[in-house]
Amino acid sequence: MKVNEIMTEPVIVIGQDRTLEEVAETMLHNQIGGLPVVDDEGKIVGMVTESDFSAKEHAIPFSRNYAPQLFGEWMSKEGIDKAYEAARSITVKEIMTSPAVTVTEDVTVAEVVRRLLKRRIHRIPVVRDGVPIAIVSRHDLLKLVVQKFEA
Repeated sequence: MKVNEIMTEPVIVIGQDRTLEEVAETMLHNQIGGLPVVDDEGKIVGMVTESDFSAKEHAIPFSRNYAPQLFGEWMSKEGIDKAYEAARSITVKEIMTSPAVTVTEDVTVAEVVRRLLKRRIHRIPVVRDGVPIAIVSRHDLLKLVVQKFEA
């Protein structure tokens, strides 16, 4: 089975110079958890997901201690509220994952599943000539179960 049989299209994208506030509004409005990030020509340059908006604990270099990091910045636990306020002016290109893991529409579903598992990601953009045309998420894999039972 090919990815074009289960992919969701059209894909919603966001420009790399948009603010995190705009990203959050777009995700909330469309009830989605991730967006391909595109340049001025519409080519994919990265990926931003809802997990980019959560503080994560990272090991402090040369230490056994961990500290929160949000939007790529180390901070105290008390500083997290201020970081969310400051996010209104942070641009997508400052926090996006780049390069994005992508597939083309002729790739097999098995290959998509392999990449999702290997990279520990939940969605993968489908591109044509570097331009996102669709997306495949773990949610789309449910279509395989329904198709099996309908057959």
